[in-house]
Amino acid sequence: MDLPVINRLSTALHKRSVVREFGIESLVKVLDEYLPEDQIADVRRAYEFGAKHHAGQNRSSGEPYIYHPLAVARILAEMRMDATTLMAAILHDVIEDTEVSKDRVAMVFGKDVADLVEGVTKIGKVEGLSRAELQAESFRKLLLAMTHDLRVILVKLADRLHNMRTLGATEPEKRIRVAKETLQIYAPIAQRLGIHTIRTQLEDLAFANMHPERHRVLERAIDDQIGDSKNLIKGVESKIAKALREEGIGATVVGREKNIYSIYQKMRRKKMRLLQVMDLLGFRIIVAKVDDCYRALGVVHHVYKPVPGGFDDYIANSKANGYQSLHTTCIGPEGHKIEVQIRTREMHHIADSGIAAHWQYKMGSKDGVSSAPQVRANEWLRGLFDELGTAGSLEFIEGVKVDLFPDEVYVFTPKGLIRRMPKGATSVDFAYSVHSELGDRCVAARIDGSLEPLNTPLRSGQTVEIITARHARPNAAWLNFVKTAKARSHIRNFLRNQREDEAVRLGRRLIEIAMRDLGVPLGKLREEAAEPVLKAYGLKDMEELYAAIGTGERLAPLVARHFLPDQNSSKSDTSTAAPLAIEGTEGLVVDYARCCRPIPGDDIRGNVSVGRGIVIHRIDCKHAKARPQDWVPLIWADQVLGDYLSEIRVHALNQRGLLARVTAEITSSESSIENVQMPDRAGGETIEIRFIITVKSRVHLAHVMRRLHRLDGVEKVVRT
Repeated sequence: MDLPVINRLSTALHKRSVVREFGIESLVKVLDEYLPEDQIADVRRAYEFGAKHHAGQNRSSGEPYIYHPLAVARILAEMRMDATTLMAAILHDVIEDTEVSKDRVAMVFGKDVADLVEGVTKIGKVEGLSRAELQAESFRKLLLAMTHDLRVILVKLADRLHNMRTLGATEPEKRIRVAKETLQIYAPIAQRLGIHTIRTQLEDLAFANMHPERHRVLERAIDDQIGDSKNLIKGVESKIAKALREEGIGATVVGREKNIYSIYQKMRRKKMRLLQVMDLLGFRIIVAKVDDCYRALGVVHHVYKPVPGGFDDYIANSKANGYQSLHTTCIGPEGHKIEVQIRTREMHHIADSGIAAHWQYKMGSKDGVSSAPQVRANEWLRGLFDELGTAGSLEFIEGVKVDLFPDEVYVFTPKGLIRRMPKGATSVDFAYSVHSELGDRCVAARIDGSLEPLNTPLRSGQTVEIITARHARPNAAWLNFVKTAKARSHIRNFLRNQREDEAVRLGRRLIEIAMRDLGVPLGKLREEAAEPVLKAYGLKDMEELYAAIGTGERLAPLVARHFLPDQNSSKSDTSTAAPLAIEGTEGLVVDYARCCRPIPGDDIRGNVSVGRGIVIHRIDCKHAKARPQDWVPLIWADQVLGDYLSEIRVHALNQRGLLARVTAEITSSESSIENVQMPDRAGGETIEIRFIITVKSRVHLAHVMRRLHRLDGVEKVVRT
């Protein structure tokens, strides 16, 4: 038998295997367990429609494309989702990958199915948007669709789960990219919405694709450490179940190995080796009532000795996604640590299914416990769009990532109210969570009565009091440590508005100089003279024009010519314009070039850069733009404030203690070191050390360089 025949046989066998596992009959067998016949018929109809329109399309693995949406529907059927969701799952790619429109889907299957399919459909290519921006916009669209119907995200998560299961057929680069996106966005969303069954699978599959070798090594090491885990698990289950029966507590005890990714994360987070991670086994105890949870906890602690500090009560303090359970860590057989979770049946159902519990068959009243995760999910989504609705696409997705923290801390207001915060949150995050105005005006914080820096991470149980000042404003440096989307969004909005105000002031100064150079002071222009200029640029008022000039979108000398009757005035040469005085306090619309790092005392000129305003270069900088029309004449003001970055290179003998002596000399010269770079010390007798330091002027820099040059072993100090 030749090779092509073998390949064809292999492909045929693979396809038959796929049909058995993911064909329509396999799906119907699952649906027979919980859906009525008329709804199953609707699902079949969706399959026939999808199969017809996906005909001729194949996946990377070679099987017909329709098996992917069928597999997605199978995942949702195993979660006992309703027929509308299953039909949308089967049709979720028809709008994106075929000629079928949303209107056609709505006409054949109804508006609800069409809206779900449209919600999952990615945005097509848009001119001017990068791949990252398109992905971010598609994600924003998905979350917006979730605000109308949360089933959208269930279809998307099932779609992502099947894609992760079949990721091996794709190119390595794509595997890593998709796996990273899954860990950063989709697994945390499943966690945020309480869908434990999907989250753990996404995490393990993504980890295995991103770091296959780490996954294999860790999997083998866990097997070696636990040994015969099945017998160990059965022994613990039996012992706990017997003790609970003796106390008259009806319960189900289930043991399992903890998922590999959670173990890996614990090792990284706590800087532990696998041998130090003892709680590799987890057990769940499912009881009837909340009282039984606490009674069962006592029984477990009687059977197995608890580990101090290993108890958490998520029943009294539920997580943001509605998760409730008692967690305790105990010393099990053979010294193995075991984690035990104790919860009621309703709590267990929500812990595994989250928002999916609302639609699941035989779950009981939709007004009861099962609707709670939905309410929390909708509150979270509303909060996201309130805080990030006006953000750009990339800023939006960054804000969502920041908000998707799985761990939480519980802190108290001075009045004793509990506020839930993400792990790592600071006093600034706390202030914004209480009220945006409190965050804008905070200047300090008392944590448990002691003054602490605003960037101090909060811990559970602390009481936080925010100290404010009337004229305080948000600080750009806060963006380096805040953890919540709300805090980040408010700070960025303030800085954006501040930038606009500064741009208006700078633009007015620039146009005044340009007009004065043309012999027509701006103050003498009549209002009607500005109307044709504003119309020509498509702006509504002079303030918009000033802002456009201040941010570099328009050049002041060119704008000034439009105000003159003679557009060809010989006085329009920008090289003769009066220079703008730089004071060092211009803020966000004046930037200092990193290539030459100008400081007060240097001869300077400005390049207009769209979005950045004026970028200041030293006049002899080779990176400055050569086009005269892009220059802005600049001089330093008589009084210049602030510290400026400058780069110097120190050439010296390769001596022990050299770096310590040089850094001490710099700091004693009233300068601070922002960055230092040293080469490999094995390079020879002399070395070159690069420093980026802060100085106030050329005079100050010269003083620092002279002091360094006098040091023993220093041969040369030069500015770059």
